Amino acid sequence: MGHRQFIERLVIAIGVLGFAALLWHLRGLVILVFGAVLVAVILSIVAEPVRERLRLPSGLALLVAILIVLGGFLGAFWMFGAQVAAQASQLGEMVPAAWEAALAMFDRWGIGDMVRRGVDEIAVGSGMISNLGGIALSVGAGITDAVLIIVGGIYLAAQPALYREGLIKLFPPRARPLAGEAIGDSGRALRLWLIGQLVSMTLVGLLTGLGLWLLGVPSALALGIIAGILEFVPYVGPIAASFPAILVALAVSPELALWTALLYLLVQQAEGNLIQPLVQQRAVDLPPALLLFALVASGALFGIVGVLVAAPLTVVLYVLVKRLYVREALHTPTTLPGEETG
Repeated sequence: MGHRQFIERLVIAIGVLGFAALLWHLRGLVILVFGAVLVAVILSIVAEPVRERLRLPSGLALLVAILIVLGGFLGAFWMFGAQVAAQASQLGEMVPAAWEAALAMFDRWGIGDMVRRGVDEIAVGSGMISNLGGIALSVGAGITDAVLIIVGGIYLAAQPALYREGLIKLFPPRARPLAGEAIGDSGRALRLWLIGQLVSMTLVGLLTGLGLWLLGVPSALALGIIAGILEFVPYVGPIAASFPAILVALAVSPELALWTALLYLLVQQAEGNLIQPLVQQRAVDLPPALLLFALVASGALFGIVGVLVAAPLTVVLYVLVKRLYVREALHTPTTLPGEETG
């Protein structure tokens, strides 16, 4: 190897390492960009059938899609907003009372002090008590980030080819065709995953809300909506959604709390063994162990936002590894989501 070639490779290696270090320091921004990509994909899911059926230009179809999504939220708020707000307020009042009732029950069992000490240690260890001001600032920053993600997603959805071509041009000319194919494969997989996840979220929310209503649990509609929204986060979301419902049911009676816990268990069994297999036939079926460890890793790297986007981020990385490493580098046949198997 000549000195010039050695220096060129050394400069490239330093540049790659420097770029990786920059991405690490800007990992919060990377997650925001990925969130904007998710918004853009969701808008494209709505805009594409509008464009095809009404034969509208892409820009006008996107505007119609934005109006449809916004109208859907406003319509749902108009139909259920007052009821959900009332139930949410009721839920906010009942959860502390339910927690006190649970502590009284734990006292009767002789474990009340142990539970209180455990909760206090968690609160102090996580800094919740001493960092209330920081939490308030974090909420404000979260709102700002959400607005940025939505606006960025609209821009990405308005001119997807512009940003796609710009990203492809960052690669060497001989690698650009493969980079374009890999980006297309990951985008298609992300789109399929989002469609499947939206279907699962809707069904889980409906089943949970209906089951709670039949059991007579207060605020069933609000709790069902919470269950549907948190279904977006695998493993952690369903567990987190069950806590307020069980506490509220516990305020009524221990028997109702037991039935409520059983309901959430049955809904998750139905989601894992019936809903997901049917949905994933046309979507993306991630290995459960891979998704679990990706959830932990994303949370460690990016915090709570990383937990929220861990699943779609894993979908993209999963497809890129299969496309670029397994198929191209190892020359091993593998099927990608959305591909025709023949």
